Amino acid sequence: QVQLVESGGGLVQAGGSLRLSCAASGRTFSNYGLGWFRQAPGKEREFAAGITRNGFKTYYADSVKGRFTISRDNAKNMVYLQMNSLKPEDTAVYYCAATNEIPTRLAKYDYWGQGTQVTVSS
Repeated sequence: QVQLVESGGGLVQAGGSLRLSCAASGRTFSNYGLGWFRQAPGKEREFAAGITRNGFKTYYADSVKGRFTISRDNAKNMVYLQMNSLKPEDTAVYYCAATNEIPTRLAKYDYWGQGTQVTVSS
């Protein structure tokens, strides 16, 4: 079992930046690939970014590529999502999730956090 707790969401103007954090506890953190997902009002949840167990490889949705950066610190059991050049369409609840598979949008994620709200004003 892995417990995930997100933080760092908030209200930001378009063009601004936010850094989301996700703290993990429970089973060995470095055994899992990690992903960030988001769900906007009235829309399905979508994959934003993923990072492999050792942090050597990352994956991004086209909509965030070049603006968002996922990273992890296995010593601290943390995963981060640095979000730059934010747009109103980035407004969503952001979730971190853990998987035993390669952390792409197609993987099965077994553990989820409760989410943190990000609101980008125009």
